[in-house]
Amino acid sequence: MYDEVLCPTDGSPGSDAAVEHACYLAELADARIHALFVVDETIAGADGWDVVVEREEERGERALDAVAAAGEGREVPVERHLRRGRPHEEILDAADDYEVDLIVMGTHGRTGVGRFLAAGSVAERVVRHSEVPVLTARLKR
Repeated sequence: MYDEVLCPTDGSPGSDAAVEHACYLAELADARIHALFVVDETIAGADGWDVVVEREEERGERALDAVAAAGEGREVPVERHLRRGRPHEEILDAADDYEVDLIVMGTHGRTGVGRFLAAGSVAERVVRHSEVPVLTARLKR
């Protein structure tokens, strides 16, 4: 049923729960995971834009490393993708580009200023506009 699973991550605890679910489902279905980190280009900080982007890309690499390690632990192949743009748009575009059958993502991600700059939840927007099923994993408390 699932051959290609998209797992967007921002490295947050909410994403960690989604990674667990994605790896479990991919293992059961003998599927590949497409781990995705999106550098949010809507973040304010024009004065030091290059520094902000570089810091976000480094954070993205760490988040993608975590997905790859989780996949390796279950012998699930993981492809890593780092993109720039508006997170919900890039997630939906990635779902099309990689021809995924399922999106697995956390419902609680970005915190602080980034959360207030974007109107609405990334997960909510993906759920509303995705053409493939979306599994959301809640942050464990």
